[in-house]
Amino acid sequence: MGFPDRIERTIEVARPPAEVWAALTTAEGLSAWLGHEASIDLRPGGAAQMRWNDGHTADLRVERVEEPVVFGFTWQIFGLPKDDPRRTYVEFTLEPAGAGTRLRMVETGFAQLPEDAYRKAYDAHHDGWGHELGELAGHLDAA
Repeated sequence: MGFPDRIERTIEVARPPAEVWAALTTAEGLSAWLGHEASIDLRPGGAAQMRWNDGHTADLRVERVEEPVVFGFTWQIFGLPKDDPRRTYVEFTLEPAGAGTRLRMVETGFAQLPEDAYRKAYDAHHDGWGHELGELAGHLDAA
């Protein structure tokens, strides 16, 4: 494939890793920045779901839980039918940074898509993470 398979973003927030971990791995935390409602079974193989006020939903599968350092999940790819089995993998890595936390988010799996579906999905996820991580930082700053 001649296009990127990876979206990577790093932000620093002025909150300790335990608070950032809670924002990433609890229903209350996720619904404060990633969606409007959330549910999560925080264990490898556990199910999670995000719901937005516009009716959009996303089903997630928890893949990796190494508290308080690594949290990973797979989820549906934007633009594909709901029953399409292809997923991308999202992984958050937390590390202390002074009094706060450096949070790295990496999403991979776009190379499995044909070129016509790739551009729509990659652009939507790329732009979406810019917005959503801004929401996360705002949520943590307000805490």
